[in-house]
Amino acid sequence: MAIQPSSTRAIPEVRPVPRHVAIIMDGNGRWAKTRKLPRAAGHREGVEAVRRVVRASIERGVEYVTLFAFSSENWRRPAEEVSFLMGLFVAALEREVDKLHANGVRLKVIGDVSAFDTRLVDLIRQAEQKTAGNQRLTLTIAANYGGRWDLMQAINAMTLAHPEKRGCYRETDLEPFLALGDIPEPDLFIRTGGEQRISNFLLWHLAYTELYFTDKFWPDFDEHLLDEAIASYRRRERRFGRTSEQLHAAMAQTSFPSAAASEALHA
Repeated sequence: MAIQPSSTRAIPEVRPVPRHVAIIMDGNGRWAKTRKLPRAAGHREGVEAVRRVVRASIERGVEYVTLFAFSSENWRRPAEEVSFLMGLFVAALEREVDKLHANGVRLKVIGDVSAFDTRLVDLIRQAEQKTAGNQRLTLTIAANYGGRWDLMQAINAMTLAHPEKRGCYRETDLEPFLALGDIPEPDLFIRTGGEQRISNFLLWHLAYTELYFTDKFWPDFDEHLLDEAIASYRRRERRFGRTSEQLHAAMAQTSFPSAAASEALHA
């Protein structure tokens, strides 16, 4: 697989629309509670929000969307809710994969899927295989995923693959074994539901990602709220260790100036 350069070693191209958007879809249960509905209703409505965001991302030119669907800590939830979420995942795969494939979407699932039942694992592998050649959008679902798990499994795989480098490992040695090693690092991270933390999500990959938090619950998230997040992203100065003056000089020479840099250049 092609390994993407790290933002700590190279300056990525900054575009008006983020190339990769990562989202923690928070607030399904609270959305349902405010409507005096069971939590399951919030999770069902959350699937509708996924459909809206995938469609809107394609229309806006986003190339990668990564969604945190089920964390390694979510097993602590009530057993009946976990069981419902697993069933919802199965149902979504059964219903949505053909639509994703028809729209040129590649589906990728990251996380420790060995904890899932055989039926779910089979559906995941079939969906990944069926959509593997699609290039319009890569939709990654993080399921039974944790950032620390990702780092540990990558370290273990790296040391097994390259025992001769013991004591001399570098970033470039680790990156191929990370769950998103073949995808550019997120440009924009969105968390719904009002919490302002990354909750063990993509710990390695978010080093230089722009963070955006909204009080809106995930079932209410739509293309308009996505546009608000992208507008906030455009106002950021993405310096990657440089000074503002260096950033503005670089932006003057690129065909993809950020809104913040463009405003500064014409002030």
